[in-house]
Amino acid sequence: MTTDSAPEARTRAVRALEAEFGELFTRVRQLLADSAHRMSPGMLPGAYKAFTTIVRREVITLSALAESLMADKGQVSRTVRDLEQLGFVQRTPDPDDGRSSLLSATPLGLERLAEVRRPQSSTLLTALDEWSIDDVQELTRLLHALSTGVPPRS
Repeated sequence: MTTDSAPEARTRAVRALEAEFGELFTRVRQLLADSAHRMSPGMLPGAYKAFTTIVRREVITLSALAESLMADKGQVSRTVRDLEQLGFVQRTPDPDDGRSSLLSATPLGLERLAEVRRPQSSTLLTALDEWSIDDVQELTRLLHALSTGVPPRS
């Protein structure tokens, strides 16, 4: 029986991690699709993501929203127009740039989002209920290191 070399073991471990991320991303996409539909039947997950980004940022320009979503400005503009028609987003003049508008959520949009989030607000808490606080903090630390590209420190 041969033992794996360190590079082979690392490759296998990274491939297993990729597979788990694939499963996690599939689950997240399904949650986004379900949340979008509950927000407004027929709403696409991308519109829901755009809306939640606007909510998280509180006030944002269309250009900054497109950059944040890593999406085409024209597509984001159409999505925002749809969100406006639903009454979820409003535009106000940008006091720093008269050619630009600031996007923000309307009270109706915030109310609908709260309704959508209510049933799933405890999903992550429930999923991690049996985990120790140290394990949750370690996962958070490692995910942050991965997302920033900075190797974790032990």
